[in-house]
Amino acid sequence: MNDSEAQEIAAWLTRNTVDALPETGLQAKLKLGRPLRVKLGIDPTAPDIHLGFTVVLRKLREFQDLGHVVVLIIGDYTALVGDPSGRSTTRPVLSEAEIDANAQTFREQALNVLDPDQLEVRFNSEWLDMRMAELFRLLGTTTVAHVIERDDFAKRLAEGTPISMLELLYPLLQAYDSVAVQADIELGGTDQKFNLLLGRDVQRAYGQPEQLILTLPLLTGTDGKRKMSKSFGNYIGVTESPDEMYGKTLSIPDSSLESWYALLLGEPPPAGLSPRDAKRSLARALVTRFHSAEAAEEAEATFDRVHVRHERPEEVDDVEWPRGDVTVHLPALLARAFGVSTSEARRTLSQGGVRLDGEVLSPEGLDVPADRLDGKVLQLGKRRFKRVRVL
Repeated sequence: MNDSEAQEIAAWLTRNTVDALPETGLQAKLKLGRPLRVKLGIDPTAPDIHLGFTVVLRKLREFQDLGHVVVLIIGDYTALVGDPSGRSTTRPVLSEAEIDANAQTFREQALNVLDPDQLEVRFNSEWLDMRMAELFRLLGTTTVAHVIERDDFAKRLAEGTPISMLELLYPLLQAYDSVAVQADIELGGTDQKFNLLLGRDVQRAYGQPEQLILTLPLLTGTDGKRKMSKSFGNYIGVTESPDEMYGKTLSIPDSSLESWYALLLGEPPPAGLSPRDAKRSLARALVTRFHSAEAAEEAEATFDRVHVRHERPEEVDDVEWPRGDVTVHLPALLARAFGVSTSEARRTLSQGGVRLDGEVLSPEGLDVPADRLDGKVLQLGKRRFKRVRVL
């Protein structure tokens, strides 16, 4: 590959990134004349991939389409520590069973975007379950002063908020992933910049060529304020139903339209459309991508029927409850019907967000006669419906 070709491809691959460091690094990597190893690390701290995460997955797919290999690292070991990036407190530690279940889901959902033929999936427990001598060597590659330069660590130190030794270790563990898989390039959100740069330092200490780093913008959540995150409850999961995906997309503020189009579709909002119609176009495109064009049409029709004409959906799935119970505990029924926690069910009830055949259910009476529920349509929030069948 000559200089002109490398420059053109590098410009295309970095067109919507925030950082590409070092500046001419990608051109140099492309001129190596071999498939590059493009790394992304995922800590399976939650069971679902949301739309914000697909921003980096789409960039990885661009590398795959050019013949390069994506190395997807499932951080089953680093998830035991918890990434402190962007955190003001220590993350809760997950059990190994939770991590394993989430890892399997992440792997399956990533294939909604990535090409399995150009994908290498690794678990960092392969190399992070290391001997103490190897850990000492890794710890010797950097200093405490360098690690606590991170904005989130510095802020927490200034506020007197505790920082665990595990959290200080996390950036080094992520950096060692790059050594283990011999990464040429590493991608991440802008909140990962420190960790990605540290990977270059650790590779150099181990005598490896340093990786190029690319950071991408963070997609704001449906609230239009904070980054999309399950922790903030402002996310849209890639496996959510077409109705949920469509309805949640229409709930974003007008100010988010430009960034959502750019980051998720790679194009500006259609010219001449009102914000309302631009959101509908975006919602159809997203449902089509993760489900189908037919599902997008049905989701739009359902939305109009329920929220514009205030009618019930044509088809409502059943939730079954045993006839032996004289009364039904509403939080338990909601948990079974909609997959929410009982605490979330109680909270929604207290906010007037649960209806039975259109009638708001009072949070005062959590135990309802079974006969009153049988055959009725239970509604959670604006878009979720189930018909109760007492068997």
